[in-house]
Amino acid sequence: MSLSIRNRFNGTATSVTTGEVMATVKVRLDSGRELTAAITVDAVTDLGLAEGSAVLVLVKATEVSLATGAVGGLSIRNRIPGMVTEVALGGAMAGVKVATDDGELTAVVTAEAAHDLGLASGSSVTALLKSTEVALASI
Repeated sequence: MSLSIRNRFNGTATSVTTGEVMATVKVRLDSGRELTAAITVDAVTDLGLAEGSAVLVLVKATEVSLATGAVGGLSIRNRIPGMVTEVALGGAMAGVKVATDDGELTAVVTAEAAHDLGLASGSSVTALLKSTEVALASI
């Protein structure tokens, strides 16, 4: 199966906490960084997820936010530091490629945000991923 989602990282589920409808799955990426995915309990069952399960972490580029400074007072816990390697500016939007310890990450932000943040090759950034926007696939 081919997917349009470019942000893909291999990992291992380290914990699965289920509620009535939703579950949180902690995933350790190959770099050792931990991310959290909030998915439905049905998805946990369908994927057969348990501690130790190998997973593919998927995040759409449009769901990645970028910060250039310290990030405090924010509920988003999935934070991946990196270095901008490319900025493709369009009339309304910008595609930003970021090198991380787990590979390349792509974010799509408004051109105005890219300009205001001064995003350019070599810029240090932190990618922010809401747990509800992190999808998992079993591998």
